[in-house]
Amino acid sequence: MNVFELTHQLINIESITGNELAVGKLLASILQDLCDRFDGRLEIFEVEPNRNNVLATFGDPIVTFSTHMDTVPPFFPSREDEEFIWGRGACDTKGISASMITAVEALLADGVRNLALLFVVGEERNSAGAYFAAKTPRGSKYLINGEPTENQLALGSKGAMRIEIETSGRMSHSAYPELGDSAINKLLDVLQDIRALEFPIDPVLGNSTVNIGTITGGRAPNVVPDFAKAELLIRLIDDGERVRQIIDRCVNGRATVREMLRIPALRLKSFDGFRTAVMKYTTDIPAFGGAWGEPLLIGPGTIHVAHTSEERVPKRELIEAVDLYQQLARRLLA
Repeated sequence: MNVFELTHQLINIESITGNELAVGKLLASILQDLCDRFDGRLEIFEVEPNRNNVLATFGDPIVTFSTHMDTVPPFFPSREDEEFIWGRGACDTKGISASMITAVEALLADGVRNLALLFVVGEERNSAGAYFAAKTPRGSKYLINGEPTENQLALGSKGAMRIEIETSGRMSHSAYPELGDSAINKLLDVLQDIRALEFPIDPVLGNSTVNIGTITGGRAPNVVPDFAKAELLIRLIDDGERVRQIIDRCVNGRATVREMLRIPALRLKSFDGFRTAVMKYTTDIPAFGGAWGEPLLIGPGTIHVAHTSEERVPKRELIEAVDLYQQLARRLLA
């Protein structure tokens, strides 16, 4: 397979989270060809209607390559220049998918067995595909998860906590604010206090970081607002319990705090001879829960252009990744 051509094929099928069916069909077709040529087995798992995980196994899997097939919006098609392939999903993670498939094809052609390729839905929203796959393991001992790390083995990755903070008040005519109770003013006070907090720091993973992602509330400019809500995403350097306690002490009953998601930070395996780095983002790995083996995290491209209108992946890194994935698999199988 040509890793560049395959990257283009995958990018040019829109697969924004919830709409993974078509790209899943393409992956299933590609993997079926590999299974026919190398005595493998293709399985398709319905996670939700029209949303399927795709798995190909070659022997009894010891090493599983896995990444997600969904992307963030908006979709834009692929293009290529001397250095990069551009397009939605180029680095997150369709170029990675192409490198993994190409690497496994080369390994199989060289007689290597006990491998699997697993592509899952929903990583960009709630890891629905990975949580589903955790219930259907195949005995794999190692999971090589693909995310853009610039082909460096991740020493760890931050976790994530998503919380909603909601305040309530009492409506009144805005000419007489003393007759009302502004929920927005209450929320702003709470958020200002949260911005001033000191959160845990880790010598390897670095700082915990807080992003106030959305703020909603109120009825109209001439009405004192009776409700307001903010959504926060906190990047964790531990299991998140200390962060939650700090938030609760700060809010101290002034608002309702709802925890919508918590994914702990990870410490990951490394190997001599591989460049290493720490990743600040969250992956599907916690959702797998160890069911597919000890995790490693590596892939071509940089997270700095993922989720942007400038998303691209260096062609040299796609080629390098094909070789690195083969090296990793051989070490883990040894």
